[in-house]
Formats: sequence, C-alpha cells, structure tokens
Amino acid sequence: MSIQDAIETAIRMETDAINFYREATGKTSHPAGKRMFESFVKDETRHLRYLEDILKGLDIDPRIECTGDVKTIFSDLKDQMMERISATADEREAIKLALDMEKKGYDFYKAAAERADDPKVKRLFEVLTTEEQRHYELLDNTHSFLEDTGNWFMWEEMSIVEGG
Repeated sequence: MSIQDAIETAIRMETDAINFYREATGKTSHPAGKRMFESFVKDETRHLRYLEDILKGLDIDPRIECTGDVKTIFSDLKDQMMERISATADEREAIKLALDMEKKGYDFYKAAAERADDPKVKRLFEVLTTEEQRHYELLDNTHSFLEDTGNWFMWEEMSIVEGG
C-alpha cells in the first residue's frame, strides 16, 4: 500500500470513527460517557483535518492533544463512588466496539508510520498512533470501571487493603 493509499484509508477510518462516536454520544445516557464520546469526536475530527491537509500537500505540524476534555471524567465519577454506576447494554457494546476500532486504528497507523518516507507523513502517523493508544486506554479504563466499580476504585487509587 502506498502512502497515498494509506492516507486515503486513514481518512475513511477517521470519518467512520467520527460517525460512530457521534452515534455513541446520542445513545449514551451517562453524562461522563457522553463527554468521553464527544471528546473522541473532536479528536477524530482533528485527525481528519490533519490527514486532509497532508493529502493536499500542506505543511502541517501535528501535535498530540487527545483526551484533553476527558481527563477529569473519572475524577468526577469518584464523587459517585457509593453509587453503583450502571450502563445500558448499548453503552457497554459501544465501548467494546470502540475498543476494537481504536486497536485497529493503532495497528494501521503504526504500520503506516513504519512505511512512511516523508518525515511530515511519518510524524503524523506517529501522532495518530499515540492518540489511538490513549483512546484505547481510556476506553479500557471505562470498561473496567463499568464492569467492577469497587475494584476499579481500589486499583486506580492504588489502595492498600490491610488485614485486622
């Protein structure tokens, strides 16, 4: 696959991701989940803009910026520790699908970065690889939180359980 083909494939992937995260935002009832998916829409839209600009031959300087809007989601949820956070089956399924999508994106961008000769294109794919990894980690953390909130808090906070 040529770099031109890789960029065009990446544009399709980012467009699909934007559509997926917009739909997930609409179907998610929990405010923290909505904010996470909305943040991903912003990230994926920025990725798309970078890819379109590099395809046009524009000089770009991609920067790692993802998860800026979602850093406080879990700290916000700590206030609800005594409540059991429940997600609908649709929300859990959206997270599982998003995990798979981000993993595939990571693999694609990593391979594309390794093949790229142009330093700008290589840097863009490296940035996208890093951002897809961060999205995956956030989604994985969200999945763990929803599956077992109590243990999530214990491990996330590095709590020490002492015997009496």
